[in-house]
Amino acid sequence: MAIVEKQPLELGTADTVSYAEKPLGVFTRPQGGRGWRDWLSTVDHKRIGILYGVSAMFFFLVGGVQALLIRLQLAVPDGSVLSADVYNQVYTMHGVTMVFLFIMPLAAAFANYFIPLQIGARDVAFPRLNALSFWVWLSGAIFLNTSWIVAGGGADCGWFCYAPNSGVAFSPSHGVDFYAIGLQILGLASLVSAVNLIVTCLNMRAPGMTLMRMPIFTWMLLITQFLLLFALPVITVALFLLMFDRVFDAQFFNVDAGADPLLWQHLFWIFGHPEVYIIVLPAFGVVSEVIPTFSRKPLFGYEFMVFSGIAIGFMGWGVWAHHMFVSGMGPISVAAFSLSTMFIAVPTGVKVLNWLATMWGGKIRFTVAMKFAVATVAMFTIGGLSGVTHSVAPANTQQTDTYYIVAHFHYVIFGGGVLGLFAGLYFWWPKIWGHFLSERVGNWHFWLTLVGFNLTFGPMHILGLQGMSRRIDSYARGYGFEFWNLTATIGSFLIAAATALFLWNVFKSRRDAPYLPPPGPDPWDARSLEWSVPSPVPVHNFDTVPQIRSRDDWWHTKYGEDSTGKVVQVATAQEAAQTGEATGVHLPSPSFWPLSVALGLPLIGYGLIFNLWFALIGALVTIGSLYSWALEPVDDPDAAHDDHDDHDDHDDGSNDRAVDNSDSNEATP
Repeated sequence: MAIVEKQPLELGTADTVSYAEKPLGVFTRPQGGRGWRDWLSTVDHKRIGILYGVSAMFFFLVGGVQALLIRLQLAVPDGSVLSADVYNQVYTMHGVTMVFLFIMPLAAAFANYFIPLQIGARDVAFPRLNALSFWVWLSGAIFLNTSWIVAGGGADCGWFCYAPNSGVAFSPSHGVDFYAIGLQILGLASLVSAVNLIVTCLNMRAPGMTLMRMPIFTWMLLITQFLLLFALPVITVALFLLMFDRVFDAQFFNVDAGADPLLWQHLFWIFGHPEVYIIVLPAFGVVSEVIPTFSRKPLFGYEFMVFSGIAIGFMGWGVWAHHMFVSGMGPISVAAFSLSTMFIAVPTGVKVLNWLATMWGGKIRFTVAMKFAVATVAMFTIGGLSGVTHSVAPANTQQTDTYYIVAHFHYVIFGGGVLGLFAGLYFWWPKIWGHFLSERVGNWHFWLTLVGFNLTFGPMHILGLQGMSRRIDSYARGYGFEFWNLTATIGSFLIAAATALFLWNVFKSRRDAPYLPPPGPDPWDARSLEWSVPSPVPVHNFDTVPQIRSRDDWWHTKYGEDSTGKVVQVATAQEAAQTGEATGVHLPSPSFWPLSVALGLPLIGYGLIFNLWFALIGALVTIGSLYSWALEPVDDPDAAHDDHDDHDDHDDGSNDRAVDNSDSNEATP
């Protein structure tokens, strides 16, 4: 194609849309049925991503209500909104909900939707296992929250559930039983998903998509899946021990029987500190996609970003005991974990410097997505700096169990994780739904969130240094805690108002979408492969599997250099996008059996807690569903005869797609 210099496409929004060329003929609705039965049986990775995302946002609201109750209780001295017992349950379930039911599944939503698109694949490696992971997660989430109804309340031992507080003697209700079994079900879902996505990244890449050509977002998610793969068995062991202590009267954490309750702390934090990076690495990946796009520059130091992410994954296993400096481990252990905690700041600092270098000298466009991304860098840096203070053992000893820890944790998790994922929502929303979120409403959402976040958690640094203990349900007058607690409560309600604005934005943009121009395949003039297909994405993803020639291949499809070395546009997104009709593509047939398998697991949990007959019924449902799944016929009668052409077969009963040789997803070594 001859090089013709063109001006880059202007950004469009739901409020003000400016297009260099109006996109025609690229607005396509997702194929397939729209009834609720189709959603229950879907194995489409994009729909499963949407299911994860919608469910996660629901639990964000649940966890947010719990947070508001906590802040109302602590807004004034001697608070009486909640009793001490209910307060313990609410703050425990708030932590569990936000970590396991909101931010982890929201990251899974992005992973399920975009990993195949970014590596040029038509699906994940095991589509039905992908569906199984979602339904198992949802069954575990519902099971966990039914404790409020059938057990009279939630767990009351904190999201970390330290022994011996989690024992029957100190937590006689069934709330902790639901915690132990519910998290095991959630862990099974995450483990299945991790294996699936690892295999997808390693085996399903398009020809030419080498590992060092994968987008940083996919890289960070791949590292996250390896962390899940090795961290989840550790917490599963701990939860099994806790379950046997409570349900079958074992003695794993009973000091009177010679056991050591510190065993729980070691097992939990060997999982718990990699869990922090399981939460923030996906957000780091989002930021690494958003900042280059809106700086109109390639990501600075791609290789350093990849290997710093890998380094974080490795080093994250060597810092867990800084949560235990006051547990009596001894000075040698404290010194070793102090040093490792200092060192892990290095790869994180590399990422921050590379993001700043990417923006330096760029033509920055401050969309809502870019604002959330920049805020993520700033807020996580604050959380990281307060985290480094924990590596100094004398300071850590004073800070432990104070609100300083609460402040640090939320600056890392909310500031580094939640804000980053909101950047991803605004960035990829037009790709998922075929219309923009309103930038005007989005700006209000951003500023209210940022101000409310800092008003809520910034004062907690001061409260902690003043000596306010965490996990207390009230405090007396005269300690100087009143002003900052009231400030934090006001900030929490600003976050709630911001969340309401986001929900209004979702409703408003969907309502207005038919009356506004569609976004086209690439409204942001982005760099990675998902922007080469129509918006919303067709069910088969790609008409033909792309041939990858370079890193940021989609960008180089649109841009080249003229004779003077100046970067010029050689094709618009509409000219370069795949808009043809795919032929010879057979996608996995839908199945209700993953849902049926998942339904049996809560029954097993109820049986272990209340009556073993329920466990037997649940086991029969699960085993029978697995057997029926294995024998389920495929929809395509010719699939069995196309094995020699099928490069996308799946070993989980999904081998009912046949793809032409020209559409192979085999990766180049």
